[in-house]
Amino acid sequence: MIMQSMIILGIETSCDETSAAVVQDGILRSNATAVQLVHSEHGGVVPELASRAHQRLMVPIVEDALRKASVDKKELTAIAAVYGPGLIGSILVGLSFGKAMAQGLGIPFIGVNHMEAHIFSNMIEDPKPSFPFVNLTVSGGHTQLVLVKDYFSCELLGETMDDAAGEAFDKVAKMLGVGYPGGPLIDKLAAKGNAKAVKFPRPYLEEGSLQFSFSGLKTSVLYYLRSIGFDRTAGMNEQFLSDIAASFQAAAVDVLIDKLLTAAKKYGVRDIAVCGGVSANSELRRRLETESKIHHLRLFIPKLDFCTDNGAMVAQVGYERMRKGFVSSLELTAEPDLQLN
Repeated sequence: MIMQSMIILGIETSCDETSAAVVQDGILRSNATAVQLVHSEHGGVVPELASRAHQRLMVPIVEDALRKASVDKKELTAIAAVYGPGLIGSILVGLSFGKAMAQGLGIPFIGVNHMEAHIFSNMIEDPKPSFPFVNLTVSGGHTQLVLVKDYFSCELLGETMDDAAGEAFDKVAKMLGVGYPGGPLIDKLAAKGNAKAVKFPRPYLEEGSLQFSFSGLKTSVLYYLRSIGFDRTAGMNEQFLSDIAASFQAAAVDVLIDKLLTAAKKYGVRDIAVCGGVSANSELRRRLETESKIHHLRLFIPKLDFCTDNGAMVAQVGYERMRKGFVSSLELTAEPDLQLN
């Protein structure tokens, strides 16, 4: 008996990336992503502009993903799309499109939790982490430690009590007047800086805590800049900016790695995984490689294309859910504040 191939289209529109991907029998066939550059001039994502851009880009991105995979829409087994968390207007574009397309084709629709999809970004390609493993999701909107016990079975161990790590990167970049998005710009500046130039605090909270807090670190940078009379409009020396960026980045990375290693030891796992936009940070990746070897842990971190929001991770979740018979109602609604179950 010949088993029918399972082909899943994944759609991601939770923030400012419009992305679609095709996964066939668990193997990535294509991934097409459009990054909305319009937000850089506003110093952050403008929700209304984001949703309008998604509306304009949705059809061509889906067509591009299908074309790259050499798949006709009539060959699709199911369609998966994010229904939260994220920007409500952005989510609605991809969710509505995915449900309408599934209904039109008469195939199942699968709603995907954006945070769950990020965890699956380390399962897009081989090798994959073995269950159970500890996952650190670190992005502009979230910083979470999760014990992943199995597919769709996880336990939240800790999360940020205030700013997400990526949000802190963006805000420090704004303080320095270097632009948006802050993560890549701080990373680039820090590469030329002295990480010991300024001793910024490491907010570990109480011993053994798996909770995060980055507002104090962000405020320390602000107070330091005020104390020296820094004016971001005056055009400061690039070495100074690089030193501040490197010092801030070192503090943030120290905290992220300390919490991840603490969780790995506490729960006795062999595998650790990191995902989300901040996982693209070069210093974080370098330190993770070093520390994982020291502590005899297997490290899993996505290639750069899969660190930021992408359709591939959504399609991968859709494939695993479809394989287990988990499908969603077409009545599924967007949940901008959706939590990880």
